[in-house]
Amino acid sequence: MSHEHGALVSRFRETLTQQRYNPVAVDNYCRNADYFLCYLAERKIALEVVTPTEVSIYLRLAVRRFHKRHGRAPAPYWVSIPRAGIHGLLRLALKRWPPEPVTSNAGELLCQEVCSQYQRWLREERGLAAASIDALMWEARYFCAWYIGQSDTSSFTGMGIRDVDAYFEMRAPGLRRRSLKDVAERLRSLMRHLHRTGRTAVDLAPQIIAPMLYAYESIPSTLSSDQIATVLKSARKDRSPMGLRDYAILQLLSTYGLRVGEITHLRLEDIDWRAEILRIRHSKTSAHSLLPLMEPVGEALINYLRHGRPQTDAREIFIRSRAPYRRMAGIYSEVLRRMEAAGVRPTGKRGPHIFRHARAISLLRASVPRKVIGDVLGHRSTESTIPYLKLATEDLRAIALEIPGQEVRS
Repeated sequence: MSHEHGALVSRFRETLTQQRYNPVAVDNYCRNADYFLCYLAERKIALEVVTPTEVSIYLRLAVRRFHKRHGRAPAPYWVSIPRAGIHGLLRLALKRWPPEPVTSNAGELLCQEVCSQYQRWLREERGLAAASIDALMWEARYFCAWYIGQSDTSSFTGMGIRDVDAYFEMRAPGLRRRSLKDVAERLRSLMRHLHRTGRTAVDLAPQIIAPMLYAYESIPSTLSSDQIATVLKSARKDRSPMGLRDYAILQLLSTYGLRVGEITHLRLEDIDWRAEILRIRHSKTSAHSLLPLMEPVGEALINYLRHGRPQTDAREIFIRSRAPYRRMAGIYSEVLRRMEAAGVRPTGKRGPHIFRHARAISLLRASVPRKVIGDVLGHRSTESTIPYLKLATEDLRAIALEIPGQEVRS
């Protein structure tokens, strides 16, 4: 083992330890990282030029060695251990991993160039949120790859509205009108960029017709108060660190109707325990709200902070249950798992947002003014609260008028 080789593995071990990985995981990752470095040294492959293909070749070799050594094939999950160790080492040693795909194909190079320029324009000039940029970029990459592939060209100059129509025909199967409208809006943005940068002679954006959607035409999914109580009761029985965390998240969802990003970005300093106030950063509007810290929420948060939250330097309240201990990226799977465990299976969508809909209904039935409901939910305009009015369908039935039938003449 060379000095550089050993120093890198030692630095990798220190990094994993600082991130509070389990000691067994640290040993496994470092041992597999060491084996991989030896593999590279034997073949005189520099670490800087390693590709995902090279890693895959090594992992297949590792599986064969395991079979030869133990006389049997490893379990299906076994390969994830050396893969995680190698990827962790490469992320530490190299500036970027996995590397950008290298291509010499003119069409693919054009796609990469266009998408890179488009992304910079969305971020630096239009100042869009990261989630909006991700959605626009996914459509842009997909469309560019499709167009270059089907037209067998390395230019957008010959593109016309018929090409866009053909793309829609390819994308349409399985999509609802709402999704097709999203596709149309994303394509309009891309077409404006292509024309602005001189890659197309005509701006095709005005010619892209989206499906017509009517305001408030559908009723969002929601939960009844009994269903919410059932989910909370089931989650409260789990006193594990993960259970304490999920219960606190469910309390925030059901009490305040917070968005996912507002929960995952909640920080320790956002709770004023003495004044019993919760400071919320609204992810859509970038505004801030001060909400009263309700007793059930406060108790759930204290239990998680004292007995469930891993030791970490991160300031966000809700942390991954496994190392590296950093902010949770989302809560969809956690909420879905808790509903399924409680036997609650609502119709339609089942994500965290249905708790937000349920909170809106409870406020409406309590005769809370629409402006106050919008403030609680973090809406910038009262118009944003109107769609929640159609959720209280039972209330509408209670005040429905009977329609007299046609008088029958004798």
